[in-house]
Amino acid sequence: LEIDRHMDLNYDLFVDLTPDFDQEPSQKRQDRSAWANMKRMSAGQLKAWRDAYGPKDEAFHRAKLTGKELVRWKYQRYAKNYLRCIKGVDESVGRLRGVLKELGLTENTIVIYSSDQGFYVGDHGWYDKRWMYEESLKMPLIVKWPGVTVPGARNTHMVQNLDYAQTFLDIAGSPIPNDMQGLSLVPLLKGRSPEDWRTSIYYHYYEFPSVHMVPRHYGIRTKRYKLMHFYRFGDEWELYDLEKDPDELTNLYGRLGYEGLTKDLKKQLADLREYYEDDGDVAEKPEAWKKEMRSPGAVSRNKLDS
Repeated sequence: LEIDRHMDLNYDLFVDLTPDFDQEPSQKRQDRSAWANMKRMSAGQLKAWRDAYGPKDEAFHRAKLTGKELVRWKYQRYAKNYLRCIKGVDESVGRLRGVLKELGLTENTIVIYSSDQGFYVGDHGWYDKRWMYEESLKMPLIVKWPGVTVPGARNTHMVQNLDYAQTFLDIAGSPIPNDMQGLSLVPLLKGRSPEDWRTSIYYHYYEFPSVHMVPRHYGIRTKRYKLMHFYRFGDEWELYDLEKDPDELTNLYGRLGYEGLTKDLKKQLADLREYYEDDGDVAEKPEAWKKEMRSPGAVSRNKLDS
């Protein structure tokens, strides 16, 4: 996940990348999905791609960057590629809304925009997501519901993507199965503020060992605080005051004066684990992990288990 050591010049940053590119990646566990997608490009699309990247790649080779200058170049390439992708998504949403208007369906269509978890664009020195830190824990959620949701309104209740299915069913007037764990957002979209709405959210990341090697961890996020438990390599905890430290740079766990808060958050965290019936094994097993990693097919098998 480190821009410096892990971001591959070819498969992540597209330097010299073409459908017939044939070179071993710099990482043993390399995501080569961008390269795979190139094989689906038409001749015209591939030409546009190489016309854009070709001159930039030539300039990069001429510069012969090393050290910090190479890291800076990697970051600039990655950040600009990411923002170009976001711009493309925004344009596509605009085209979709344009078609709805042309068809006369604007006032009879609910438009809900969301996405996968947020990405690190250099935050904490990383790219990708997976960690419970704010940049990747947050997700966009924008709803246009003509005649129901007030345009420009901003809701600050704690919601999760596990609420989406219940919301869609509720909007459609369909019954919501009792075994679904989320909550319908319809009351919030109608401007109401239910007294019994959740005051915290629960997170648990399982996919380890795998491509990005982010350690397994779980935690609780309230309006103001976040408590995380990294359990696989020792009893490690992190506590943040998001009001005073929104960038999560100062770990307050174990500091004097936070004993009561920590105890309360741990109790809430245990209650959430019980509520969501998360009875997974959270014991420390570094030796078992080392043995698993030495066995053939360990990564793919773990993905299935997760």
